[in-house]
Formats: sequence, structure tokens, C-alpha cells
Amino acid sequence: MERLNGDSLKAISDIVNRHKDEPGPVIVMLHDVQDTLGYIPFEAMEQIAKATGTSVAEVYGVVCFYAQFTTEPKGKHVINVCLGTACYVKGSQALIDEAIAETGAQINKTSPDGVFSLDATRCLGACGLAPVCVIDGRVIGSCTPKVLNAEIKKIKAAEAAMA
Repeated sequence: MERLNGDSLKAISDIVNRHKDEPGPVIVMLHDVQDTLGYIPFEAMEQIAKATGTSVAEVYGVVCFYAQFTTEPKGKHVINVCLGTACYVKGSQALIDEAIAETGAQINKTSPDGVFSLDATRCLGACGLAPVCVIDGRVIGSCTPKVLNAEIKKIKAAEAAMA
């Protein structure tokens, strides 16, 4: 297991101390940790459990229950592809295949270069726009592999320009 750096550990400690006396602090702490670090490391779950008088297993259970939490670092850009029934019937598997081919990220993983994360999700609540992708929080309805490819190439170009 990779150890966190001092800045990350301090950020976790600050979040825990800021919220520990609030009612129902676990969810708030988890949100803040994920917003700050991009994911929820085990060390954060340990500190949250200690500060709230719960077990690490209970905190981990909360992390696993809510789909918005992740225990793995995400890439700089996150691609969500809906695999709900409407999206799947209208071709979301081809979107998954295109995203894997263009980014190198496997399903629910991050690309080796850390630039992209690819998440297969259940219904995103936009069935009338099927198939749906969400890239960095932006919804793309009636998405096709060609549209997704163009979006990924834009991101790659922007990343290359910043390098």
C-alpha cells in the first residue's frame, strides 16, 4: 500500500478536526477528503473512525455504499459512460470500447499516465438522451464513438499544450 505524503495527511487531519464535533460528521468528512484529495485513502477512513468513535469497517461501509465515493485516485479527467438499459440498448458498449482504446484506461480504472479515469455507471437519469457520457461533469447526450473520440482528442490536445 502506498503511503500518503505529509501534505495529504495534514489535509485529512484538518478536515477531521474541523468536522468532528458536528452531527453526522462522517459523510461531511468523506466528501471533504474526496474533494481535497480526489479519493478517500485508508488513512482517512482510520482518522475519521477514530474521531467519530466508529470502526474503520463502518466508515468503509459508508464509502462503499455511496457510488460517489472512491478509494482509488482518479485521473485528471473523468469519463463516465452510462450502462443503464436505455443507454446500453442505444450503444453505450461501443462508447466504453472507444474510451478504452483512446485513453488506455480500463473500466473503473485510471489510465497508466494518470490523465483519464473511465467509470461505467448505472443510470445517470438522462434516458431520453441515450446513450449518455459525462466528461468532467459535462453531460453529452446522444453520444457516439466519433463524438467521444473528438472530446478525448480535445482533452489530449489541451494536456499537451500545458506540458
